[in-house]
Amino acid sequence: MAVITPSPAFGTLIPSQTQTPNPGSYLTFDSASSGGTFAKQYLPEIYEQEVERYGNRTLSGFLRMVGAEMPMQSDQVIWSEQNRLHVAYKNVTVVTATTFKFTVGTVTEGNTTATVTNVLSKNQTVVIINPATGREVKAIITSVGAPTGSPSEVTITVAPYLSASIVTGSNGTNGIATGTTGCKVFVYGSEYAKGSTLTNDSYLSIDPSFTQFSNSPIIIRNKYTINGSDMAQIGWVEVATEAGANGFLWYLKAESETRLRFEDYLEMAVIEGELGTSAAITAGASKGTEGLFAAVKKRGNTVAAFGGTATENLTSFDNILKNLDTQGAIEENMLFLNRATSLEIDDMLGNLSSGAQGGTSYGLFENSEQMSLNLGFTGFRRGSYDFYKTDWKYLNDASTRGGLTGTGATIDGVLIPAGTSTVYDQQLGTNIRRPFLHVRYRASQADDRRMKTWVLGSAGGAYTSDTDAMEVHFLSERCLCVQGANNFVLFTSV
Repeated sequence: MAVITPSPAFGTLIPSQTQTPNPGSYLTFDSASSGGTFAKQYLPEIYEQEVERYGNRTLSGFLRMVGAEMPMQSDQVIWSEQNRLHVAYKNVTVVTATTFKFTVGTVTEGNTTATVTNVLSKNQTVVIINPATGREVKAIITSVGAPTGSPSEVTITVAPYLSASIVTGSNGTNGIATGTTGCKVFVYGSEYAKGSTLTNDSYLSIDPSFTQFSNSPIIIRNKYTINGSDMAQIGWVEVATEAGANGFLWYLKAESETRLRFEDYLEMAVIEGELGTSAAITAGASKGTEGLFAAVKKRGNTVAAFGGTATENLTSFDNILKNLDTQGAIEENMLFLNRATSLEIDDMLGNLSSGAQGGTSYGLFENSEQMSLNLGFTGFRRGSYDFYKTDWKYLNDASTRGGLTGTGATIDGVLIPAGTSTVYDQQLGTNIRRPFLHVRYRASQADDRRMKTWVLGSAGGAYTSDTDAMEVHFLSERCLCVQGANNFVLFTSV
């Protein structure tokens, strides 16, 4: 009897003279040698939707809470900030029993470079303080010398009110020793004799001045490309993204995530941005932009290693308040912190009681101590300041600054003053009020570059070329203005 061998061989049929079932008479899927296991003919239980194990992965939103966005039409934005009203000098050196001196001209201190001029005049009354000992001397200026030396220094001669010399002093038995550096001098008034005149007295009139700052926008770009065949291919995983994209076309997810990633870059770029000063940057087309962290490090305040016992943290926090008193003393402030620093402040406040001397005010919690100590509060008052605290996802996310470990100088948080500042707008030609922190983006009647998106190719409804693909382009040109940076505080680990 002939044996029929089918091709391809899905199984072997063995005829029988009787109608008796036997294994050789059937197709089998229960062994690898006969075409696979029996279970392969059944569909597995499929979860079509992805598991969102990282939650909402976007990081943007910080600038929406504390700032605003406004158009600009130039390659540079310039603003001016007021200088202090009263006259004071630091880094003063006591030279003799009746003289002190200070440097004028271009002076660099830390990251700040400024031009110092002398505006002290005869018959002004001053206070000379040694910050190291707290000793002070009050005196009247008798003569002002001309700048001499290199660097140029001005020598001021005074007559102390309560003793013959600065060295003897008026605060205790000892004054300020000759050769003492790092002293501070400020003017508190003047005194003239009866019938006096300022004619031919070399009186120095003080003209108001301002400090000018500027920043430049950078161009941020990104692109997503998908060929036409893959656009028409369906998948078994259902697309679901933070932007609301859904369906079984995988390219929808990729395009949506590219857009979300770009929107995060718009915020991250102006937070982390640096103005380029290296030869490699200045020699090329790149220039950089001054971001939030760079501006506060350069022109603001830094608190290092905030974290210890509740008592130590309270002392550190009160020192921040004392520093705010010396600056703009803005009553309301926002605290954006990483998890560790946020818990440190929770512990600090939890260690206080409403009845304790110098304790925290619980007005924001309906004056309920129990309500405030549930560690779910968002605001508290200390001294004459109100603080609103929140966790900053950017500092906690493991893919950004939250993934940093070790003892390096990481960013733990930032204090940002709430409210607005008055600045002169060159475009409007008037003084206007703007948030201390705001974004400027390039825009005009011809082109708006706040957030541009366009599609190229011949797929996906775009017919701009013969390329069998779709390209989605993203572009923005922007920079950040940090005005009144002296009121900002940056928390660092070391």
